[in-house]
Amino acid sequence: MTKLAAATLPSLTTAAVPGYTRADLTPGIVHFGVGNFHRAHQAVYLDALFNIGEGHDWALIGAGVRDTDEAMRQKLMGQDWLTTVVEQEADSSSAHVTGAMVDYLKPGDSAAVISKLADPAIRIVSLTITEGGYYIDPASQKFDPTHPDIAYDAAHFDAPKTAFGLILAGLVARKNAGLQPFTVMSCDNIPGNGHVTENAVAGLAALIDPALANWVKSSVAFPNGMVDRITPATSDREKKLLADNFGIEDAWPVFCENFKQWVLEDNFPAGRPALEKVGVQFVPDVAPYEHMKIRILNGGHATIAYPAGLMDIHFVHEAMEHPLVAAFLKKVETEEIIPVVPPVPDTDLNDYFALCEKRFANPKIGDTIRRLALDGSNRQPKFIIPTALDRVNANGMVTGLALVSALWCRYCYGTTDSGTVIEPNDPSWDRLTGQAKKAKDNPEAWLEMADIYGNLAKAPSFIAAFTKSLNSLWSIGTKATLEAYLADRL
Repeated sequence: MTKLAAATLPSLTTAAVPGYTRADLTPGIVHFGVGNFHRAHQAVYLDALFNIGEGHDWALIGAGVRDTDEAMRQKLMGQDWLTTVVEQEADSSSAHVTGAMVDYLKPGDSAAVISKLADPAIRIVSLTITEGGYYIDPASQKFDPTHPDIAYDAAHFDAPKTAFGLILAGLVARKNAGLQPFTVMSCDNIPGNGHVTENAVAGLAALIDPALANWVKSSVAFPNGMVDRITPATSDREKKLLADNFGIEDAWPVFCENFKQWVLEDNFPAGRPALEKVGVQFVPDVAPYEHMKIRILNGGHATIAYPAGLMDIHFVHEAMEHPLVAAFLKKVETEEIIPVVPPVPDTDLNDYFALCEKRFANPKIGDTIRRLALDGSNRQPKFIIPTALDRVNANGMVTGLALVSALWCRYCYGTTDSGTVIEPNDPSWDRLTGQAKKAKDNPEAWLEMADIYGNLAKAPSFIAAFTKSLNSLWSIGTKATLEAYLADRL
């Protein structure tokens, strides 16, 4: 067994290791949210670039604002900021160690973070803070300046606590020093993530000084981007697999699929690494790619999560092996989701969905249904509800999408069909459970959450389909309801 560390890299024979001298790296990017996805995606692309001898002035420095970020920092610091990334397909597994990160700022030390952001060597600040981290009102999908976290930062701008407060403080420090602003790059699954990030930073600035907000909008670049790689959470299972199969002891390895994709607007006034040399697509307009990924892939995950959860299925590949879940996914995608996804350059949407099916079915990944079902109150308004609203506005059928929503409601009741308790799986779990209990006898109570459903809750066709689906789930259960839907009897 080899404990991962800089000193042990030369002795590793079971995994690829950095082919560059890490001491030659200098930081150019500060990244907020050093979780599994970032380490399987952005950090992997940078590692690949460094391995071909390019971009060594674009190394990563981690940053975070949550209590759990310190635990990750300690784990990574104990192994010299290295991460083992294990790529798994049905018939193969390979491991490589990435070394793109060179430091991780202590969460809570606002002064240190702001000082680093003011360093002229830092030209990009990137984020993976999850869909729920942008202070977006679910119904309007706009920045919520009234959130207590944002109000706190506006009142304590000298020591902000949110990523956006720190980013804004860093930008102001550079402005005061006469330095060019860094580019702010979101790597989260949000439509128009660059615009959303700009609205958050400028929205906070407006609470402090309207002129500052205008400066942010006119002077700071916020490129949109689409990111994709299925990356499950790390558990003792993954750490044991790494130890047993590769002989490596890593405090927090990352397991993921082979597939990865990154599509970016080329809007980096302060410069950027040459990521096109390692597979990143730079395009004039990311929106078509975003719509495709968020609605077909993320919407597909949401479609299978709740019926599988209600039928006590643990892993995603097991859900895809269940004929009813797989058929439900295909029917909803082909009949309701794909028809309202705008065209994507040089891409066949049906082929893209077929690739998603294959990826979901990967038995090696170990992705869990619970992870897919997490945080529905933030994910449904981005992955499912906009598609349903598009179909309603086009007078299209919404039976399948309404059933997806009904399954989410039934899941939030807090028990599976077998009676097994579902542990809280959403920041708003208590609220959702309360509404789900009301909806058992009055389905429309679920749609009263106007901050989530918006105008969709007023659409007669959606209300009728949702009501019928939820009543069916309570009267005959998930399995029989899926059978009825697949037979066009719902």
